[in-house]
Amino acid sequence: MRQYILSFLLALISISIYAQDRMTPEILWTLNRVSAQGISEDGSTVYYSTSKYNIEDESRTTTYFKIPLNGGEADTIDDPSKFLKNSKISPNGKYMILSKEVKINPTAGSEKYKDLPKSNAYIFNDLKYRHWDTWEDGSYGHVFLHKIIDGKANEGIDLMPGEPHDCPTVPFGGPDDYIWNHDGSKVIYVTKKLAGTEYAVSTNTDIYAYDLASGQTENLTEGNPGYDNHPSFSKNGMMAWLRMDEAGYESDKNDIMLRINQKDLNLTGDWDGTVNSFVWSNDDSKIYFNAPVGGTVQLFSVNVPSLEEPRPVVKQITEGQFDVRGIVGQARGAMVISRTDMNSAAELYTVNLRTGNMNQLTHANDDVYNSLKLSKVEKRMVKTTDGKDMLTWVIYPPEFDPSKKYPTLLYCQGGPQGALSQFYSFRWNFQLMAAHGYIVVAPNRRGMPGHGEEWNRQISGDWGGQNMQDYLAAIDDVAKEEYVDNDRLGCVGASYGGYSAFYLAGIHEGRFKSFIAHDGVFNLQSMYGTTEELFFVNYDIGGAYWDKDNEKAQKSYREFNPINNVDKWDTPMLIIQGGKDYRVPIGQSLEAFQATQAQGIKSRLLYFPDENHWVLNPQNGLVWQREFYNWLNDTVKLNTP
Repeated sequence: MRQYILSFLLALISISIYAQDRMTPEILWTLNRVSAQGISEDGSTVYYSTSKYNIEDESRTTTYFKIPLNGGEADTIDDPSKFLKNSKISPNGKYMILSKEVKINPTAGSEKYKDLPKSNAYIFNDLKYRHWDTWEDGSYGHVFLHKIIDGKANEGIDLMPGEPHDCPTVPFGGPDDYIWNHDGSKVIYVTKKLAGTEYAVSTNTDIYAYDLASGQTENLTEGNPGYDNHPSFSKNGMMAWLRMDEAGYESDKNDIMLRINQKDLNLTGDWDGTVNSFVWSNDDSKIYFNAPVGGTVQLFSVNVPSLEEPRPVVKQITEGQFDVRGIVGQARGAMVISRTDMNSAAELYTVNLRTGNMNQLTHANDDVYNSLKLSKVEKRMVKTTDGKDMLTWVIYPPEFDPSKKYPTLLYCQGGPQGALSQFYSFRWNFQLMAAHGYIVVAPNRRGMPGHGEEWNRQISGDWGGQNMQDYLAAIDDVAKEEYVDNDRLGCVGASYGGYSAFYLAGIHEGRFKSFIAHDGVFNLQSMYGTTEELFFVNYDIGGAYWDKDNEKAQKSYREFNPINNVDKWDTPMLIIQGGKDYRVPIGQSLEAFQATQAQGIKSRLLYFPDENHWVLNPQNGLVWQREFYNWLNDTVKLNTP
């Protein structure tokens, strides 16, 4: 009987979800998430998967498909690896490379004191004691080389023996961090060969080559003090990779480097932009890449220098109100890419490389979107206080009526150098905000890529400066419209966006009726004292709070610290925090919540013990969405007619 009732209730929920004509949190979490798996060797077929969450038990079901390159019906398949070449097997088929965890430096009390097996203590002697969402346990991902004998891989040898270093790099590295070179004579891998405090203050990842014949390892990028990653080889052995030049600056201009005839050439050095990712063309004459530009992410090409074209020239291929989120690869004169916009989750498209025209391949969520009324997304240029033109996205509720008045949200992007483009988030979802009846104002304020390097760099050391005026310029400009209800304005954001909410709460002069800050930086001193990647705060804040001779740092702590303006706070605030967020640790939100409560300010703390800087579990995600909109309805839409 209980099972029947449960099934009946779930059926009702399902009916109610699909009876909606606007996006809801429940519909958002039922969307298919499309991921490319690869392209057949003859270029005729694209392989991809769709993943879908079951909210009830938080399981995730993945289904694999193949579809013709020129479009048509997709066929389900059991396993795309049966059709695609395994890139971890050497070109001659004799070897395989894998990454495995290896215990190098025991840190547990029970490991040091064998007679105390129930101890759960950790013992550390330097920094890198925790990273992103994990405490250091002395284990590291190492690359292993396995010989294939009779179709099976042998035990393998560790290419990084005894090294307290990770490959893939953590927390965001992946299989692209260890590859074969063009002919299989070398294993190429990316790691940061630093430990402890040196690791925490540096961005110096390098690319290494292990030579199978000699057994020797060579650092291929030894001279560069910043990031080197994403190595990729042409068919004739040229290596391309991504490089940031400046030590300690994680948001430096990302360039495509090419090693040709033992010399390194920067293919995008003269271009005023930053690269996300790239692939080689099939004939090795070009490299295709995606990059932020003008509040979007587009597909570009740059030629490999030759006698016909001796200088590298960057060309933009696509243009439109969307993001080219990922590049799958080239097939028969077309490029397969993943594309999003603020009304659509990722789908796969082909791009005509001559014209830039696109053809949609996958339609994983058409049934859902065809049943919904969608938002209008408008590009608006706003004049900043220093006379610049700032692109601002304005997202309107479905069936927007300019004769009515709407509550309006200022959205503050994180990063602080994160691009505010046509992305589709399953948490900070503009379509969902608009579906709840809010106009959303999303400015490309100072610090964002896609508007030139000067615009991107300006924010470092100036967190509470010009970009805060950019935020206010954007909301003030849109608020002049008759359809904006100036008595119902809110401000929301996460990470640096959460910092922005905390900072604006002290200087907004009554503009906003509510703030929401998720994993936001509240106290620059304690942030410096507890975050795990010191290179970030060293560069963006300017350095340590105790360094009294460092004027850049002292200005940040003196002028740009939200905690200094807490006495001016008087506005309701929802504060959200993940317990496993070690980038912006829990003390930041607890300090802010305590400040609101002690001053009698209406506030709420939403705490997720098992989430990191993001919210990844479906039921937690739904709690996040429901609390987010309940709070806004209570504080911003309180006086809704």
